[in-house]
Amino acid sequence: MDFAAAVHLIDHLAVAVFAVTGALVASRRQLDIFGFVILGTATGIGGGSVRDVLLGQLPVFWILQPSYLITCITAGAVTYFTAHLLRSRFQAILWLDALGLSLFCVLGTERALAAETNLVVAVLMGVISATFGGIIRDVLSAERPLILGREIYMTAALLGSAAYIAALKVGLTGTLAAAIGMACCFAVRAAGLQLGWSFPVYKSQPPRPRP
Repeated sequence: MDFAAAVHLIDHLAVAVFAVTGALVASRRQLDIFGFVILGTATGIGGGSVRDVLLGQLPVFWILQPSYLITCITAGAVTYFTAHLLRSRFQAILWLDALGLSLFCVLGTERALAAETNLVVAVLMGVISATFGGIIRDVLSAERPLILGREIYMTAALLGSAAYIAALKVGLTGTLAAAIGMACCFAVRAAGLQLGWSFPVYKSQPPRPRP
């Protein structure tokens, strides 16, 4: 399988994974099957849509290739009938989200590089692709967005995107570079989940007394 075919396959997988996380959130909110499909679709294509709009690649990817919509609808509908089989849907959401984050941070970066953006913008597009679907999902379901939580999240996507670009720059093949970027992102996010890694949060200080 050549790199272009691999990217296409991974792109559909990433959309499906994120769509399932949206549908699982719908299950926690006890929505009907249409709620599952709507949340799943918004999550699956949300980040990529924002990326394409910012890059000026219009129409966005799922309008040009409706198979992405079919993937989201199918994922939402299947999850509606199978979500009850999971022991902990919240844990499933976290780990599937970590997988989707890893896939999309590289895919978004690749799309930006193909559009001949500079490296900083390419990394940013990777982060946007990886995180905005989850943001849309959490906002629609009235959940606190994962990106605003204390745990490592956006940083993992940023490191995965940067690792992908670095691997390309040292001459690795696109497929190997993508695998390295995805593994880097997933490893950092998984460590954050398992070990409770987080950045220190801001704490207000009492005003100093005037002399």
